[in-house]
Amino acid sequence: MITTPHTSRRSFYFQHPDHEVEDAVRKPLPLRVVHLSTYDLIGGAARAAYRLHSGLRQAGVESSMFVRETGNTDRSIVRYQPTNAFLGRVERRVRREYIQRTLRPSVHPTGNHFEPFRIDRSEYGSDLISQLPAHDVVNLHWVADFVDYGSFFGPMSTGKRLVWTLHDMNAFTGGCHYDLGCGRYLTQCTQCPQLRSPGEHDLSNQIWERKKALFNRLPIDRLHVVTPSIWLANEVKKSPILNRFHVSVIPYGIDLSDFAPRDKRSAREVFGIPHQAKVVLFVADGLPLIRKGFDRLIEALRQIKARVPALCLVGVGHNSPALDLQIPYLNLGHIHNDRLLSNIYSAADVVVIPSSQDNLPNTVLESMACGTPVVGFAVGGIPDMIQHGRTGLLVPPSDTTAFGAAIWEVLKNSERQAVLSAHCRQTAVQRFSLQRQASQYNELYTKLLSAPSQPRAL
Repeated sequence: MITTPHTSRRSFYFQHPDHEVEDAVRKPLPLRVVHLSTYDLIGGAARAAYRLHSGLRQAGVESSMFVRETGNTDRSIVRYQPTNAFLGRVERRVRREYIQRTLRPSVHPTGNHFEPFRIDRSEYGSDLISQLPAHDVVNLHWVADFVDYGSFFGPMSTGKRLVWTLHDMNAFTGGCHYDLGCGRYLTQCTQCPQLRSPGEHDLSNQIWERKKALFNRLPIDRLHVVTPSIWLANEVKKSPILNRFHVSVIPYGIDLSDFAPRDKRSAREVFGIPHQAKVVLFVADGLPLIRKGFDRLIEALRQIKARVPALCLVGVGHNSPALDLQIPYLNLGHIHNDRLLSNIYSAADVVVIPSSQDNLPNTVLESMACGTPVVGFAVGGIPDMIQHGRTGLLVPPSDTTAFGAAIWEVLKNSERQAVLSAHCRQTAVQRFSLQRQASQYNELYTKLLSAPSQPRAL
């Protein structure tokens, strides 16, 4: 590799009172990182990005977030402001109408059960680049409907260090965020089963080809990919779009003071949950999404409800589906406050994660930190967190009979439940603290900035 030193880091000098140059001590100013994210609070990816940003600031890193939409009063969050200039407004409208015309014939109408499908273009074009806060490193997160790939990765490919924390598969697919096992991203994303008008050169194929051409031109040393799970790292390594770039696995971290075991009796009183109930908790941003597995959960509970007379299901998330099952069901809606969430986890006997495909769901980490065992399918990054028989139980994908049996196994034995609970908290403290995650990212940023540049790939 032909390399040149990175020269953008700032420094200042403290000199000896006698101004002896040989005694000068070089002190680098704090590393500046800007996290680029469509949101800061909406969705698991946004919450994970904000947590990392907060953890880095606590560690002394000069971190900021640059977002399209914010629900936060944190002054370190910078909201993108579209230009009000006449030409800028016209360009934005033209791009927006083009995107709508492109999506409308191919993408299913918005519905609770459909996964999102995102194009690689944005109405904002290159405008957001000029508003980025001062930085040494740009860390991208979930940037759909915000970052325009062509406008962003072309100009940003010179002299900038980019880290991309992937929260799903969208960066290297033809538009879906999870491929649901179709595997077409491994070739060229054609005949997409998630489009209503699949074909040889359908929208997924067009997006995939554009991404492939764009990232082929990006110098290898300009982008470093981070995945929270081993599963997603392996998917990146197989991807013809991103497999040129280095990949690191850094799990999510959470605030272990916010997410901690609470008194179960008190927690149940707050939410009106009977003390004698056997509580199964299901947490998901979009409860009815097919991928999240609510239907599989109901089928599993149907098989065990006769054995658990006091069975009670509690749900947290948007768009609560109807429950076709004669057991008590309490839906608490969407909860933003982490302390309140920790009480909900503490009120449960077991948390379930019936996803058919997932990265590293925050809900599993949050539950473990609160000392509540988890039952899940052995898919995606879920086995990275659930240690079978120690912090919960894993079952084969889509096996609802085994899923129900595993829930019953946890509920029927209070002594084993207590042992699992202790191991959950212990594992969260050892492996998934916010301080640990921030430290790993800080080390990565520092390593990337000290690494020399490489020539552009041919």
